[in-house]
Amino acid sequence: MSVVLAVLTSDPNLVRCELHRLEGQVSLQGEEGRSNAVGIGAYAQDDVLLRRFPRDADLTLESLAPPHETDALLFHGRRLPVGLSLEENTQPFRSRRWLFAHQGSLQDFATLRAGLLEQVPDFLKRQIRGETDSEVAFALFLKRLWESGHSDDPRLPAEVAGRMLADTARALSKASAQAGAALTSTLNFVATNGYMLVATRLGAQPLYYTRLEGTDRCEVCGISPGMPDTQPGVVAHRRNHSVVVASHLKRPAGWVELTEGTSLAVDLELRVRHLTP
Repeated sequence: MSVVLAVLTSDPNLVRCELHRLEGQVSLQGEEGRSNAVGIGAYAQDDVLLRRFPRDADLTLESLAPPHETDALLFHGRRLPVGLSLEENTQPFRSRRWLFAHQGSLQDFATLRAGLLEQVPDFLKRQIRGETDSEVAFALFLKRLWESGHSDDPRLPAEVAGRMLADTARALSKASAQAGAALTSTLNFVATNGYMLVATRLGAQPLYYTRLEGTDRCEVCGISPGMPDTQPGVVAHRRNHSVVVASHLKRPAGWVELTEGTSLAVDLELRVRHLTP
């Protein structure tokens, strides 16, 4: 099963520090072993940047931090089958400011693919470069955003985007079931536009989130308890807070598991809201 990790933070300068705090809590490897398709998306002012990692890269959480500041990042790793292009099929996928990652699989996708693509507007269909169910799912989520008229609106409420993400997952699961799939699909979706973070869990595979509150300790920056506020970075670390979504944990203490069928919406102020069908 693929691995997903997402962070939305209040201080874009401290993403590396927040990732370091997750060491010992989050795993970057899934049950299928070392991933051969590993990517991360982040934001640099008005640009959205994607990085692909070599299949033999020895990744640590801190190494995921981009060399620039960012409000949000989205990581995905999985083992792609032989014959699929790593370049075209490595997640996260990007469309304008939106980043998207999918953990799991849509059952009977080969049977459903043509019919699903018929639902996608041509301008979105042209963005699909790979062969995975995940990229088609992203296109269907983008279709809902486009139909709302707010796909590029930074003021789009996180709750609205979260419900669209959940609706996309439910529609795909229903299509799979109607096609006679013997197994239930796993459709854990995570998306961000840099202003919000939304996630939905549909299927047996767990998805978790946690809040990282301000701290008076940072090994990355050499900050320790008792340092005066006049020391560089002390106040920033105490005020910073983040929300993290992850699929694979080493230590679940302090994490909340999303109930199957529910979604999470985190807005620009890092307010967390649970969404039910």
